[in-house]
Amino acid sequence: MRLDKYICESTTLTRSQAKKVLSQGRIKINDKVVRSSAYKTTEDEVIRFDGDIISVRGLRYIMLNKPQDFICSNVDEQLPSIFNLIEVDKKEQLFVAGRLDADTTGLTLITDDGQWSHKVTSPRNKCKKCYRVGLDAVITPEAIEQLQQGVQLNSEPQPCLPAEVEVISETEVLLTISEGKYHQVKRMFAAVGNLVIELHREKIGEIILDDNLDLGEWRYLTEAEVQSIS
Repeated sequence: MRLDKYICESTTLTRSQAKKVLSQGRIKINDKVVRSSAYKTTEDEVIRFDGDIISVRGLRYIMLNKPQDFICSNVDEQLPSIFNLIEVDKKEQLFVAGRLDADTTGLTLITDDGQWSHKVTSPRNKCKKCYRVGLDAVITPEAIEQLQQGVQLNSEPQPCLPAEVEVISETEVLLTISEGKYHQVKRMFAAVGNLVIELHREKIGEIILDDNLDLGEWRYLTEAEVQSIS
C-alpha cells in the first residue's frame, strides 16, 4: 500500500493532509523519516506518526438500535441520518446493509465491507430478517395462512416467498422473511387486509439485536456475529 494511503487508512487525515505531514518529516518507518507518499509499505514495518505507532484500521461491522425519525442515509435530508448517532472515523466510508424506513426501529447493520453487505442484502442469499409487527386490527387465521404460503403484492410479478409467523397477541406478531422488497412487511399486511402501526427489526440471519442497546445506541459486532453471515 502507498504510504499516503496507509496514513489515510490509519488516521483521520485526508490524502492532501497525509502528503503534508510526510513533507514535514513527521512520519517515520522503522525509526527513519520517510517523505515519499509513493513509498510502498510492508507488513513487517513499524510506522509512526509524531512518535505514535499507526496501523490500518480493519473492516468495520456495527450494530445500531435505530430509533424512529432517522433515515438510513449517509447524509441528512428531511430527517437526520443514523450516522449522526455513530462516533467513528471516516464515517463517509460506511454504509447500511439493509435499510429501514424512517418510522421503523431496531437492528441496523453498518459496515464498510461491500462483500459482507452483499451477503446480507442479496435476494439470492435469502438472509432471514425477523420483525416485531404491531397491527391495527386482529390478525386472522386466514391472514396467517396467506403469509405462510406467500402473499401476492400489488405490482409484483411473483408472490413473496413463504414467511414465518409467530403470533404474540391478537395484534402483534413476529414475521420472518428472506427477501427485501420495497416496504415489504407493510405491503404484505396490507395485502391481507391489515395495517402495520409499529415495526421493529429484531434479527438478521443469526445476529440478534443486543438487549443492552437502547434506541440510538450502537456497538461493534463480535467476530462470531460477523462470521455468522456467510
